[in-house]
Amino acid sequence: MVRRRLMLLVPVCGVVSLGLFAAAAASPFDPLVGYLGSRYTTTTEADKASMTVALGLDRPWFVAYWQWLQGVVTGDLGQSRSYGQPVSQVLAERIPWTMLLAGVALSAAIAIAFTVGIASGIRAGGRLDRFVATACVTVQGVPPFVLSLAAIAVFALGLGWLPVAGLSDGGSDPTLGGVLRHLLLPASVLALSQVPWLLLSVRESIASARGEDFVAGAVARGIPTAQITRRHIVPAALAPFVNVVGVRLPELVVGAVLVEEIFGWPGVAGAVVQSARDLDMPLLAVLTLGTTVAVMLGSLLADVLVVRLDPRVPADG
Repeated sequence: MVRRRLMLLVPVCGVVSLGLFAAAAASPFDPLVGYLGSRYTTTTEADKASMTVALGLDRPWFVAYWQWLQGVVTGDLGQSRSYGQPVSQVLAERIPWTMLLAGVALSAAIAIAFTVGIASGIRAGGRLDRFVATACVTVQGVPPFVLSLAAIAVFALGLGWLPVAGLSDGGSDPTLGGVLRHLLLPASVLALSQVPWLLLSVRESIASARGEDFVAGAVARGIPTAQITRRHIVPAALAPFVNVVGVRLPELVVGAVLVEEIFGWPGVAGAVVQSARDLDMPLLAVLTLGTTVAVMLGSLLADVLVVRLDPRVPADG
């Protein structure tokens, strides 16, 4: 299974990148708008034509794609027009911040979902279970950008407990304490947006495991409830939970992009939006492929863990 899935990475990335360049070529937007900014309207048509040739924007899209692909194969990711930097430098400056935000948010979401989901599933149908189900359905129906704006309005602007955006206050150099304060609000919003499906998955798995024969047998033998939950019910819920985490990875990526943009977090989200707006293909293509690879590898890792945790799942499935 692992070898077959890894072999799919190359053709999938090829199709995605090829489609991206073809779609960009069909776009009605002029890449010079992003490159020139406010000077676009005052630049003469002759100068625009000269810049188009100088930047290589006059090439057919398939020629531009082939040249970009050759560069990637040799380790040259190209130059970003949007940032005036090598693509590799743009990524090096932004990827660590995105990994920090997404890692903290996903860890928090998993911890909350697993803890509350176990408590809810053990008492399925009870008051806590009904409250949790209602809260999950409500939160799931609210888009991440709405959660972000609401969090800013309440905790940043209203109560003044946390900063609105960025990494530091007043443009000062980031410090550990400052970064953690600025991280708390966006990470909380991103985690909250991921909790509902994860929590409901744990709750359903726990509730189903309670009715299994091996649990009934453990109860009949007089094993304490806490021990049954820890040794029998919770392990049975791990595999479905890990599978749901893998399935929800694309949503985590989309949510991270929205949250980063709203909170001004200096991750790859701003680069994605800027490169898409400017049709900065070297940067946009690498970011798109990076996201594709991250989602596919994350899904593969989740499937491998499911096989390890649940022997009933065929290893070649």
